[in-house]
Amino acid sequence: MKALFRRSQALQKLGRLDQAISDLQRCVSLEPKNKAFQEALRALGSSMHEKMKTMSCTDSKVEQMFQILLDPEEKDADKKQKAAQNLIVLAREEAGAEKIFQSDGVRLLTRLLDTAKADLMLAALRTLVGLCSGHRSRTMAILAELGAPRLSAVLGVEHEQVSLAACNLLHVMFDSLKEGLQKDFRGKEDAVVLDSSKDLKLLIKDLLELLPLEGASAHGRDNALNLLIKVVPRKSPKETNNSMSLWVIDQGLKKILEVGSTVCGAPGSLPVTENTRMSASVLLSKLYEDLKCDAERENFHHLCEDYVRSWFEGRELAGKLRAIQTVSCLLQGPSDAGNRVLELEGIMDSVLSLCASVCEAHQLVAVEALIHAADKAKRASFITANGVSLLKEIYKHSERDSIRIRALVGLCKLGSAGGTDFSMKQFAEGSTMKLAKQCRKWLCNEAIDAGTRRWAVEGLAYLTFDADVKEEFVEDKAAMQAMFQLAKSEDRSVLYAVASTLVNCTNSYDHEEPDPQMLELAKYAKQHIPEQHPKDKPDFVKRRVRKLLTAGVVSALACMVKSENPALTNSCRELISRVFLALVAEAEDRGGVVAQGGGKALIPLSLEGTEVGQTKAAQALAKITITSNPEMAFPGERIYEVVRPLVSLLHLQRTGLENFEGLMALTNLAGISERLRQKILKEKAVPMIEGYMFEEHELIRLAATECMCNMAMSKEVQELFLAEGSDRLKLMVLYSGEEDEKLRRAASGTLAMLTALHPPICKRIPQVTVHWLEILQALLLSPSAELQHRGAVVVMNMMAAERGVAEQLIASEMLEILSVLAKDPDKPRVAQAAQEALAQAVAYGLIKPGPGQE
Repeated sequence: MKALFRRSQALQKLGRLDQAISDLQRCVSLEPKNKAFQEALRALGSSMHEKMKTMSCTDSKVEQMFQILLDPEEKDADKKQKAAQNLIVLAREEAGAEKIFQSDGVRLLTRLLDTAKADLMLAALRTLVGLCSGHRSRTMAILAELGAPRLSAVLGVEHEQVSLAACNLLHVMFDSLKEGLQKDFRGKEDAVVLDSSKDLKLLIKDLLELLPLEGASAHGRDNALNLLIKVVPRKSPKETNNSMSLWVIDQGLKKILEVGSTVCGAPGSLPVTENTRMSASVLLSKLYEDLKCDAERENFHHLCEDYVRSWFEGRELAGKLRAIQTVSCLLQGPSDAGNRVLELEGIMDSVLSLCASVCEAHQLVAVEALIHAADKAKRASFITANGVSLLKEIYKHSERDSIRIRALVGLCKLGSAGGTDFSMKQFAEGSTMKLAKQCRKWLCNEAIDAGTRRWAVEGLAYLTFDADVKEEFVEDKAAMQAMFQLAKSEDRSVLYAVASTLVNCTNSYDHEEPDPQMLELAKYAKQHIPEQHPKDKPDFVKRRVRKLLTAGVVSALACMVKSENPALTNSCRELISRVFLALVAEAEDRGGVVAQGGGKALIPLSLEGTEVGQTKAAQALAKITITSNPEMAFPGERIYEVVRPLVSLLHLQRTGLENFEGLMALTNLAGISERLRQKILKEKAVPMIEGYMFEEHELIRLAATECMCNMAMSKEVQELFLAEGSDRLKLMVLYSGEEDEKLRRAASGTLAMLTALHPPICKRIPQVTVHWLEILQALLLSPSAELQHRGAVVVMNMMAAERGVAEQLIASEMLEILSVLAKDPDKPRVAQAAQEALAQAVAYGLIKPGPGQE
């Protein structure tokens, strides 16, 4: 009844009055005389009556609100704003949305859109979001009424907020339409019918048409690209149907490349923001990743090559610039396609020759292309041979900071071609330090615009492979702060460079210790052996991590994770996860990381991105959960979101350390509440925990047993120990007799709990192993008071369960042991359990009470 009453209160708060009344009526029927129930039912009845009354006049309200909004005579701005807000709130409820829809609301909302007034357009778009959310048929009707061209035109308006609201509406429409697609099948289950996707294709076609449209705003173009990134590619490779991506490649690849090849400032160029080209690169990359076979990839390559040729061959300089800009865009996205295009005849020569151009815009395009092209070692060595002197010349003599900084990044990239290998230096001793110093100087110079300063971070991302550069960078507080400020800025294209720099500074890339025998063989064969820099040793790394934490790296990372921008790619997420894992390596640093929002930021990283990135983030969460109070580190509902990432660490392909830390963290969570144990059960963790109880590694075996001990507080887990033909109980009994004291404590604690709750388990203990008596006696004779108490409780429960079991216990030396323990004044809990066990034996008549006892 209490649960029903509480639920009715919760339902009332949620506005679900009919269900709340149903629960209260059941309460009253169960306890008719309860005044609290009767009073609550009366109050709820009147609330329901009021709501019905309000709903009945919703039609007039809707009409009234539209009248206020569409009346040209109405000058009261506050009144209009209130009417618009009421309309949005009403549309968020299903009943209200249906009323607006039935009251010719879509036509009236269309009139609001046509007013071209930003506040009225925002109200209309936000109301339409409520109408379309999760309702496929309404969405199709609204789309038919408004028309896809009108929606994409609103998306392309100059007003940023209106464009964003239109983007949100289109996203909701896509989701509602896609929901229907999941239910239609033809033939085999995995063949999703696309006949009903006519509306989807219509919307996507208009988005693609918007991209090269000269009249569209820069923000509208960005929003269209972001929307295509979200809705076109498959959500996961498990989905078999990639026909939408194939259709977009055929219909719109050239339109996307049109945006990616835009040269800023050139005559007739499309209006773009600093994020547009990055968004185009990410979309191209996502489409390329969504392809399933070589034939599909070959088609993608041909379309890209044809587009580049169309600008490069037989065109003036402007055409060549467009071609080179396209190559840059592809190299930042699907690099395979970019490298293929770069190999076309004359492209690389044009890049090198344009680097020497007197025109700043031409130099900018060429130097950027050269930087992106230097990614492959083969091409990096070609550029080192042919382009380094040119880049040095530009760097020394150019009067423009924007050109010099890009030339510097090119030199940085080539200078770091050896990676972390100390023995492979591309430039003379000290050159990288000079380059890094210049990068830091530019980074701290606030007179330079953020778009140009971003390149200074790109340079540091390459130079920080050198440990001397890392050490100098973490000593420069101003440079670190400047980089963190850039990471928090609106220019999201800097995210990857910041993450790369931090990975280098924290040495959080994968580093395997080479096999000594293989090293000897390599020396004998005169093969090159990578050397570690002396300043990359653990003590140096630990100091660098501390300095980054002091400078506020966690808040910068948390801001980077919050970004909804396409620049936050899966590989970028992985880098951020690696940094977080390095930051929580030391237990004393974890509290600070959580306090600055690190715990909250790690949850989305552990649920989305590359497998490696998710694992690193999950491991960081595990480390926090092990040493911090989980309820403080992850307050409220967030604690339940941590379970899935932690369970993912138990999979067999994870390392032993990841398994161990996952088990330890789950042990902490399982000890908090039944709801958390249910969540762990729901994630199917129990079979995996059981599997690790058989692990050879003693620490993993111990962690799994401790976790099972806490999980055994759940009824479902207890039932597993009651199952016939299972060895679970036998394992717990045997582990109670192991040498490892911690393992014995966990196993005997589980037995103490199970025997107290389920008497049948007490009867089965003598059947599971012949050594059961020795194990229990060893527990009672242990020097550890905790083990003695657990053993005494198990014996007490077994005595109480059945006379036959009690007879077996009393017939052994157990009687002597219990008699001694019952008189031990130093261990009151053990003495009490022993006394209760002996009292039970007296009750059975197996022994006589001692003198002075009843």
